[in-house]
Amino acid sequence: MDLSIIIVSYNTCRLTLDCLRSVFESETVFSYEVIVVDNASKDESIQAIRESFPQVCLIANRDNTGFAKANNQAMEIAKGRYVLLLNSDTIVQPDTFQAMIAYMDEHPDLGMTGCKVILPDGSLDKACRRGFPTPSASFYYAFGFSKLFPNNPRFNQYQLGYLDENETYPVDCLVGAFMLVRQETIRQVGGLDETFFMYGEDIDWCYRIKQAGWGIQYHPATYIVHYKGASSRRKPLKIIYEFHRAMWVFHRKHYKRNYSWLTNAAVYGGIAVKFTLSLVKNKLLPRGGAKTPIPASVSGQSSNKMEVKS
Repeated sequence: MDLSIIIVSYNTCRLTLDCLRSVFESETVFSYEVIVVDNASKDESIQAIRESFPQVCLIANRDNTGFAKANNQAMEIAKGRYVLLLNSDTIVQPDTFQAMIAYMDEHPDLGMTGCKVILPDGSLDKACRRGFPTPSASFYYAFGFSKLFPNNPRFNQYQLGYLDENETYPVDCLVGAFMLVRQETIRQVGGLDETFFMYGEDIDWCYRIKQAGWGIQYHPATYIVHYKGASSRRKPLKIIYEFHRAMWVFHRKHYKRNYSWLTNAAVYGGIAVKFTLSLVKNKLLPRGGAKTPIPASVSGQSSNKMEVKS
């Protein structure tokens, strides 16, 4: 088996079916298997997947175990030389698997690669090629210096806005929506850290992979479309909490020992302030709202999408 494709679903029936449809319409000489882990969806996801795609290996959890743990469940039974973490809110192109596996085969020093990820409006999902969120990188990003000086490497350590999105180069981390990982790398560094529930586990995994000596490459020879939820809608409190908790967990795990107590206090204080401001901003947003339009020219998919993990 060349590739094990892992998709975690949670109340995203329509999205997941669209994603699976694009997967099985792929054009590749490589063999692959598809493993879907459903985290106790309350919608018709499980029944719909079984009926529409009986060839999928479906793991139906009784509880929502989180993104990291669900992916680890699938990795335990994955047979592929490579493992692909693929979000349920994505659409792959016919050549995506062919192009990315071929590239990994040509570069045995790479532990992970990611393709170009675009949003429904055609713009780049900036999370698909990032630097690590060091205190300085986080400061410049949080206080808007990266937007004020988009071509300055010093102020764009996190989102790497000064680099050409259509060129291949090494990066610190990719996005959990699309991560192609060598099985040998997983055996060496382990799976995702289950301390993270649904944010931050991708950055943490990349950090550990690079620490183990493997390369991570952004390779935009192909792309996927990532259907994120509209920002105009109010988010559940747990989403906001887990997003900011992930920042705290990552810093405590990887950076705390390298910085003074004053820097650490500033980081934790900054996270607390950002969390508070996010709660206030979210409270002011409407409960509903128009979704981001999905042009037919991008994917040909329906615009009736749900908000899911970004």
